[in-house]
Amino acid sequence: MIHFHVEKQFYQDGQTELLNEAAKQTLQDQGAPEDYALSVVLTGDEKLHELNAQFMGQDKPTDVLSFSSGDAEESRYLGDVIISVQQAQAQAERRGHSLNEELQLLTIHGVLHLLGHDHAGAEQREAMWAAQARVLTGLGVSADIVFEDGDD
Repeated sequence: MIHFHVEKQFYQDGQTELLNEAAKQTLQDQGAPEDYALSVVLTGDEKLHELNAQFMGQDKPTDVLSFSSGDAEESRYLGDVIISVQQAQAQAERRGHSLNEELQLLTIHGVLHLLGHDHAGAEQREAMWAAQARVLTGLGVSADIVFEDGDD
């Protein structure tokens, strides 16, 4: 089950259904058990800036952070994916695609982190970006958005 918390100012009709499907498809792509649960939070730059400074040592907003529960095998709760809608909007505009496509990408990215993916090294990055591309393609979104400039 995927739980959503969307701050009022960032709510858009139909968006949670779209992101729910992105998260579910990511879990399925990775062979995760169907009874895994996670939370997706849509918030703004202020919250992501605060969390990024506190947990990552980066004094700036970021687009997405994932916080693993650390005991998914026992509790089946993977953790939380927290997305800055403001960062997502800016990235979508800069890259020339829709906000919803960017939010789908960030949701997939965050869920992959909860499942243990990382992109610190070239090989890890290649595997993670390939997984993102597969899931996006399955959702009917161009995989090209995974490989655009500015991805970290």
